Amino acid sequence: MNQELEIKINSLWDKKNTDSSVLQDPEARQTIESVIALLDSGKIRVADEPHVAGQPWTVNAWVKKAILMYFPIRNMEVMRSGDIEYYDKIPLKKDFANHKVRVVPPAVARYGSFIEPGAILMPSYVNIGAYVSTGTMVDTWATVGSCAQIGKHVHLSGGVGIGGVLEPPQADPVIIEDHAFLGSRCVVVEGVKIEAGAVLGSGVIITASTKIVDVSASETKISKGIVPRNSVVIPGTIPKKFPAGEFQVPCALIIGKRKESTDLKTSLNDALREYEVSV
Repeated sequence: MNQELEIKINSLWDKKNTDSSVLQDPEARQTIESVIALLDSGKIRVADEPHVAGQPWTVNAWVKKAILMYFPIRNMEVMRSGDIEYYDKIPLKKDFANHKVRVVPPAVARYGSFIEPGAILMPSYVNIGAYVSTGTMVDTWATVGSCAQIGKHVHLSGGVGIGGVLEPPQADPVIIEDHAFLGSRCVVVEGVKIEAGAVLGSGVIITASTKIVDVSASETKISKGIVPRNSVVIPGTIPKKFPAGEFQVPCALIIGKRKESTDLKTSLNDALREYEVSV
């Protein structure tokens, strides 16, 4: 079924470039809405986890194409929550009690995102295409952007910003793997991957171009785009030359590793104390 939908979505995507009216065809609309319904129920994802840890995730570009085509086929409508009024195209998720998801007012999750049973949404926002796995807490004023993939038992602390990405369709979404901990006001954007068990201290900002500097050994190692498994990370700066002179620019410093432990909560607490990480 998914393969058939993928073929149809790719065909619609190509046709709309020369004739946008093709999206108004009832069959086309039904195809697009079928994909969004599958996203909303967690039966498909924007990106699939690898079968072997450490391998790359697989981005389903056709699913992102369906999301992009969903916007123009929707009409603006008034939505109300008590005395609060909204005016938008995308409906909100509902029926959280039956799905066993705790949602604290005024948390908002858009239709087309998936919140797995056992997750907790404090007053926060989850955008279309995102996937939030069981045991994860999206804390107060945290934002999970479009298509971001959040693993199991992750903690996104207050004010964390997880960036979204829809275009280009083949672009990697932000991925936060199982048991990661992101301290307050962290920002992770532009397809960055935080591997399992990593701990980001308060205020760490990582973009695709941010230098991730491992200072835990006698020689530094610099990388971009991926925070390795169980890394303990704090915000830092690194010198960079500009025409006007040399200045300090933000970077992320890996200062150590969280210990492998069967008791993940204990290993997290130990890491926070040992490395004096502010969260």
